[in-house]
Amino acid sequence: MSKFAPAKSKETLNLIIDIGNTMAKVALFDGDQMVEMLTDSNESLECLSSLCRDYPVEQGIVATVIDLNEQVLSQLSDLTFPLLWLDHRTPLPVVNLYETPETLGYDRMAAVVGANDRFPGRDILVIDAGTCITYEFIDAKGQYHGGNISPGMQMRFKALHRQTGRLPLVSADGRRLQMGRDTETAIRAGVLKGIEYEITGYIDAMRHKYPELLVFLTGGDEFSFDTNVKSIIFADRFLVLKGLNRILNYNNGKI
Repeated sequence: MSKFAPAKSKETLNLIIDIGNTMAKVALFDGDQMVEMLTDSNESLECLSSLCRDYPVEQGIVATVIDLNEQVLSQLSDLTFPLLWLDHRTPLPVVNLYETPETLGYDRMAAVVGANDRFPGRDILVIDAGTCITYEFIDAKGQYHGGNISPGMQMRFKALHRQTGRLPLVSADGRRLQMGRDTETAIRAGVLKGIEYEITGYIDAMRHKYPELLVFLTGGDEFSFDTNVKSIIFADRFLVLKGLNRILNYNNGKI
């Protein structure tokens, strides 16, 4: 559980429900200020009833990348305020140029919306390092051009173990070397340095075309970057939640 400062007023709040592949995040916003954030099982949402009992919620948004079970669907249907279910038909405060919007993960679009809301009129690359690593680009005109998807950190460790006969399952915790001295450190360095070089490669290529590019890093995995890269990255673990809140407000006339 992660908590923030209590709401400054008794104004009604926005409920943001972000249901991912491994967990759910449930947040409350007073305007654009996050006042509470909880993590929960994506199969139960046990925190939902107490959260809605303790706070005056006016409206909510649900975004999910999985099929919800009957328990969660029942909990959501019991809520006494209107819910916006995010899908490819939901109006957005940006222009979506993706050719197959019905296949676009909501989290990818929400992260782009969150970044664009913070820095409108700028070219932005959003990197979300979670279960997968995604790279999304929105230009200074507010046009989302699309992005790329690659395996996330845990997926890479698991793939090396499961797709080979003898390589062990290694975690990110442990001795980190530039070049591995044994199998464990070789796998760890290969995965972590590979991700770092992948990310810096994307940034360098995009900055060559868009010199004033801003870069946002979000998601659950943390990486180390050299000084030059750090200077152009805005780290925001809650970018998707903020983007969902922006989409909800946009659809309720709170531009």
